[in-house]
Amino acid sequence: MDIERARHNMVEQQIRPWEVLDPEVLGLFQRCPRDAYVPEEYRALAYADTRIPLGDGQAMMLPREEARLLQALQLGRRESVLEVGTGSGFLTALLAALCRHVTSIEISPARSERAAGVLAAQGVHNVSLEVGDGRLGWPDGGATYHAIALTGSVHELDPTLLTQLEVGGRLFAIVGEAPAMEARLVTRTSTGQWDTESLFETVVSHLVGAAPPRRFEF
Repeated sequence: MDIERARHNMVEQQIRPWEVLDPEVLGLFQRCPRDAYVPEEYRALAYADTRIPLGDGQAMMLPREEARLLQALQLGRRESVLEVGTGSGFLTALLAALCRHVTSIEISPARSERAAGVLAAQGVHNVSLEVGDGRLGWPDGGATYHAIALTGSVHELDPTLLTQLEVGGRLFAIVGEAPAMEARLVTRTSTGQWDTESLFETVVSHLVGAAPPRRFEF
């Protein structure tokens, strides 16, 4: 595989046409080796417009979705980020390139361990990887964050997550059910107020445990 051409085509044919115009985000996707984070058996698909399985019904977000997430959050160099769902570690690396520090939670110990190894090998050190259920966030010692990113969808957005945003902080989440889920950007505008913006529609796998209760039909 011609890696450089594959990256270029990903940016020009998938990401840019999806209204991603932020030069810093586009540059990141040109530089960051997505193939290093993809499970080995799917490495040939690292730059394709396809969902790459990670096990347990989980999958990587599409490159264009990852890019829209980064563009929406508008991260600053001194900001802290909470990522719910480490997955492959690729989005963790992109977030870390744009901010001061990333705390990333992964419910699967095996996935967290693999991501830790790849991130270290790629020289990404401003991250803390935690194992646990991050659907309610990670209020370590009452910590709050400038940005929160959910890498899988949720049936409903839990208010507990919103309280872990700094005033002025932003949260990206994909909410709802197939066939039309909604990507949302929630901004905390004051101590007790949040504004929500609808960004686009898509369908991604739910975070583990975040699917709605099964309906029984008779």
